Amino acid sequence: MAATEYQLSVFPAFVKVAGAVVAVFGNGAEAFAKARLIKNTSARVIAYADRPRADYAEFLATSDIEVRREPFAATQVEGAVLVFAATGDAAADRAIVAAARDRNIPANAVDQPEHCDFFTPALVNRAPIAVAIGTEGAGPVLSQMIRAEIDRRLPKTLGRLARLAEDCRAAVDRTVPRGSARRAFWRRFFRGDVASAVEKGDVAGARRNAVRLMRGSSSAEPGRIFLVGAGPGAEDLLTLRAHRLLIEADTIVYDALVPQAVVDMGRRDAERISVGKRKGCHTKSQDEINALLVALGRAGKRVVRLKSGDPLVFGRAGEEMAVLRNAGIPYEVVPGITAAFAAAADFELPLTLRGVASSLVFTTGHDLNGEALPDWARLALSGATVAVYMGRTVAASVAARLMAAGLADDTTVAVVENAGRDERRLLHGTLRELPDLEARTELEGPVMVIIGDAVAGANFDRSEPLRGKVARRATLVRI
Repeated sequence: MAATEYQLSVFPAFVKVAGAVVAVFGNGAEAFAKARLIKNTSARVIAYADRPRADYAEFLATSDIEVRREPFAATQVEGAVLVFAATGDAAADRAIVAAARDRNIPANAVDQPEHCDFFTPALVNRAPIAVAIGTEGAGPVLSQMIRAEIDRRLPKTLGRLARLAEDCRAAVDRTVPRGSARRAFWRRFFRGDVASAVEKGDVAGARRNAVRLMRGSSSAEPGRIFLVGAGPGAEDLLTLRAHRLLIEADTIVYDALVPQAVVDMGRRDAERISVGKRKGCHTKSQDEINALLVALGRAGKRVVRLKSGDPLVFGRAGEEMAVLRNAGIPYEVVPGITAAFAAAADFELPLTLRGVASSLVFTTGHDLNGEALPDWARLALSGATVAVYMGRTVAASVAARLMAAGLADDTTVAVVENAGRDERRLLHGTLRELPDLEARTELEGPVMVIIGDAVAGANFDRSEPLRGKVARRATLVRI
């Protein structure tokens, strides 16, 4: 690929406009858009609009923009640092640009790239932090799509954190040595307890954390463990907070059921440790995982403990939280989308339904091994929807005990392998057909079984009947 393909025809730069005049010419939507954009700054905006459209006029009336209701004259551009020609009339816009260029003032003619000295970017505003996305005028819609993605990922409190950093800069210069020590300080500042406090709205606490960080800048940073739900496995079902923490993590400790694509959303240089926990296959015992988290926390690491689904739903987070509490290591829990919700979405299935099912039970089904009927099974008899995790190997016992207790054998059942993922597989049937699931050995991913009267309201168009030739592979659904 030629080197010129990587060269920009424009040089990205930020123009100082505080207190300076920015002139916007036009009456319609184009001028309105540019005026709104410039109002993100502390520039002195002058709108030349002799007949502004109603919504633009309302905006101008409620802002501190100076409005001049007069037709264009070349002298109007004098004194401006930037000029926007946004009249909607190509010839009029070119005349405005020509007047600006005659006075060496950069100008922008909306939708006329050849008559632009600069382009306006799609802007993500976290003042004083700004992210500007430009396409050299080639793809405004694309730049807006990118802007939306960046805006989604950046904490709304980022600007507040940056202002706090500016407030602390002089003290840091006095107390923290230059070089690696200062770089380490700022990394801790923007990724550690200071940033966490700002994100929670505790600015006073953030200032106290910053002072402690300055005083202890030569000592090891305290570790923190984040017990994070990875959701059912689709990258776009990960929460925004989970994604941010992955990007900030020093170490990612993850279970086998977490797809590699989700793990790879973390920092490139983060240490990745697979602990391989899944049914019947544990490369590390829970005690070993607990010891690992404590060791990483004591080493000052910022650790994301990544669990499939939600860490508080069959994720054994309780044991890990107890160990971390006893060791005095700070931790936080970040919820994820549990598999039952993803499975219900795959089937367009209402887990609760007015007049049919008003309660929902999460279970693994393994407690059916005892003599007494578990409480969740009794709830199923009263109309609750039951979501059985890791349900393939216990399908026969679940069905037998529920039917023996009186649940109708024609109660609808939905089965999903790899809920929420592209490679999901959907099957449906009735309670009496559920034992057939145990013979479906081709279902190697995590299997969710949902039972109850509300399941009958699901969409079975993309699903395969549960009863059939055992060797037949389940339907592969891609949406």
